[in-house]
Amino acid sequence: QLQLVESGGDSVQPGESLRLSCVAFGFSLDWYAIGWFRQAPGKEREGVSYISSSDGRTKYADSVKGRFTISRDNAKNTVYLQMNSLKPEDTGVYYCATTARWSVVDGTSALSADEYDYWGQGTQVTVSS
Repeated sequence: QLQLVESGGDSVQPGESLRLSCVAFGFSLDWYAIGWFRQAPGKEREGVSYISSSDGRTKYADSVKGRFTISRDNAKNTVYLQMNSLKPEDTGVYYCATTARWSVVDGTSALSADEYDYWGQGTQVTVSS
């Protein structure tokens, strides 16, 4: 059974950093692209970052470019999201997700939540002074 488990969420002050982890169980991440998404209270889930399976291509939402970095360690079956210079507007539940849909594999719909089929349970990130 394909399962994703996120961890690393916490409550931090503006300007601080966090690293989120997404561990895959039941399948190898080598062959799957991974997306990170977040959802703030009362808002729709939004795409944050993406990393491809084959060549490590990455994509970022404009709101996090230059502050967030996605990476993968296939040996640990884990994808990371390094978040620096955190802002209050980064607050939300962060999810990792994957799918076999070609629209995500080729990056066309990399940050579209509707295109993903398998989701983790989420990890809470709160940025507040």
